[in-house]
Amino acid sequence: MLDLDQWITKLVEEQPVIIVEGPKDKASLAKLGLENIITLKGKPLYKVVERIAQATNECIILTDLDQEGKKIYARLRSDLQKHGVKVDDRFRHFLFKQTDLRQIEGLFRYVQRHDEESGDRAEVAPALLQ
Repeated sequence: MLDLDQWITKLVEEQPVIIVEGPKDKASLAKLGLENIITLKGKPLYKVVERIAQATNECIILTDLDQEGKKIYARLRSDLQKHGVKVDDRFRHFLFKQTDLRQIEGLFRYVQRHDEESGDRAEVAPALLQ
């Protein structure tokens, strides 16, 4: 199983399409070096689903683990799968089962703290070292 730094490195290398709730979530992921991030804020879900289905056949959904985030996740996942888009849940499950992170906007800071505590600064995604 991958650890947090390995997950971040993998995602930065692969640059998958990632769906998040809002601009703070997007900013946190962008600081880690991720680029293909779609925010939901202010957009009808069906438009986001159509856009993703036209652009790719796989994505990651990183909504928060609160009641609203879980509801959005379930609807998006179902709608995307109906449109033939595979939802890769592995990183989401890792975050919410192997860390105490509950909001995606806190991911950048969480990774920084994790790396400071473990002393693994050299293996951090390049964006963290700037």
